[in-house]
This record gives sequence, structure tokens and C-alpha cells, in this order.
Amino acid sequence: MHSVAILALDDVVPFDMAAPMQAFDWTRLPDGRSPYRVSLCAESPEVRTEGLTLRIERGLEALETADTIIVPGRSEESGPPSDRVLDALRRAAGAGTRIASVCVGAFVLARAGLLDGLRATTHWMAAAELARRHPRVDVRPDVLYVDNGQILTSAGAAAGLDMCLHMIRRDLGSAVAAHAARMCVVPLEREGGQAQFIVHEHPPVPRGSELEPVLRWIEDNLAGEVTLGAMAARSGMSERTFGRRFREQTGTTPLQWLLGARVRRAQYLLENGDQSVERIARQSGFGSPTAFRERFRRVVGTTPYAYRAAFRAKTSASPDGSEAPLAVSHGQ
Repeated sequence: MHSVAILALDDVVPFDMAAPMQAFDWTRLPDGRSPYRVSLCAESPEVRTEGLTLRIERGLEALETADTIIVPGRSEESGPPSDRVLDALRRAAGAGTRIASVCVGAFVLARAGLLDGLRATTHWMAAAELARRHPRVDVRPDVLYVDNGQILTSAGAAAGLDMCLHMIRRDLGSAVAAHAARMCVVPLEREGGQAQFIVHEHPPVPRGSELEPVLRWIEDNLAGEVTLGAMAARSGMSERTFGRRFREQTGTTPLQWLLGARVRRAQYLLENGDQSVERIARQSGFGSPTAFRERFRRVVGTTPYAYRAAFRAKTSASPDGSEAPLAVSHGQ
């Protein structure tokens, strides 16, 4: 069973905490079993919320055995988290635990140094402040959530629910995640027409890893036919050994990583040029435009045409000649 620990700090926002609890609690496997064990943990036995005081049964030691840690948002008046909390999060990250934030919970992750060098998001009203306080974080205010593999961040409370469903789908597949979404009475993945596109990053690979050369080769050959056998041969391993080591070091499969690389290449081409969708499909390695459209929509949540149109809208010129961001509503 997968253990999910929700870290409740003083002045925690109740819905930021309740949304992930609901998503994981209501997830069921086809045989009816619950795949997740959800628990609240905190530094102290009592935690304040808006008008409520929560009694918490588990302390920070719960973070040591959790498979996933969720950090909800806190009120604006909250002080910085304690060194004990930050150290516990750093140790969990060092152990490979998946850590995700809801809304302004991203400030806690950033203060712990877990977002340095990564793309991240938070509630749109707090995005500029997050960027100011933590200049090493690449803050993206116009996405629902950002998946960096081990570290995830979401824009607002409702976007946190989207992120949790995304993690459930990543863990257990679309059918299980779709059932959880129905139980939560929300769509499995919201349409991207609001320009709140999900940024899919490659899972991090340790520097100096034996996988680095083959990953560079994949990036250089996305337009060609890259198979599992070719990847394994390039690394000098059998397919079985390569697949096992790849998952150990990245948390995903070689073919899932390849799909992510192709989507990112397509996103870049859509954002930075006027090439036809047919040409982008070929250059990204999707083969036919039909396959490209279907897989792009499945991963990004919208069509290549809508993605390009929204991205151009985001960088349309304002009256003074500067680039004006697209006005969007976040966390809704």
C-alpha cells in the first residue's frame, strides 16, 4: 500500500488539505481495495486552521516512511516553517520520496531548497512573490500544475485536486484515476484552453549516471525510430536490465520518458515557430499527424492548434510595445 502523508502546518488552509485527502481516500482498485493509506502529520499535536484546531496523531516521523508527501497552503500571516520541518522535507527528498505542494505550499518547498533549478507554480496572486523570494526557482504562473518527476507543485486548491488525480493516474493508470475523479465529481483532466497548460518535465537523472549518454542520444534522435531495443543496445544492457535501471533512476519507464521528450519537443516547436502540425509531428517523432494530435492532447490536455494559439496570445504585444501576458484565472 502506498503511504501518503499530508503535512499540516499552523494556519493550514482547510480545503488545500481536504482536496488531496479526498482524492487519495476515494481511490479504489478494480477489486475494491484501497491502494493508498492517507495520514495527517504535523510538528505538534495541535494545528490551527481557519476557525478550527486540529488534533494530529502523527508527528514528523511520518515523513520518513511516506511514499508521497503533500504540503498544503498556509495563510498569508504564517511565519516561516521551522528548521525541523524543513530538515524533514530535505531528508525525505534525499531519500527519493515524492513531494507535492498545493497552492502557496510551494513556498515551503522553495524555502527547503527543493525547487531550486526547477519549474514550479503556485496561486497566481503569489507567483511574483515566490519568484522574488526564491530567484533560483523558475516560477510559471500560467499552469495548473508542474510535474518534475519527484517534485510537483500546483496553482490552487482545485488545481491541487487536478495534480493529485494526475499522480493517481501516473501510479495506477487512467481507469483508476477516472474512477477517483468521478468520486470527486471533477473531470480527470481539465481542458487546456484556459492556457493553464501542464508543464511536463523529465524526471531528474543523477548527474554522472550511466543513463546520461543514452538520454542525450534519445534527445538527439527524437525524429527517428527510437525503440526500447535501440535504447538498451545503446546503453550496452539487455532490455530487461535497462528497463529496470531506468525506472530505478528516473521513476518512470523508458517509453514514458521518450513520450515526454517528444511532447516537450513539440511544445517548443509550437511555441517558437510557424511550422505546420504535420512537420512538427515528424520532427518530434510521432510519425503521423493523427498520432501526434491524439498523444499531444492526452498528455498536455489540449490540441496542438489550441496550444499554439494560446501561447501566441500570451506573448501578444501590449499598447506600450511590451509583451503582455494572457489574462487567465488560476486555481478555479
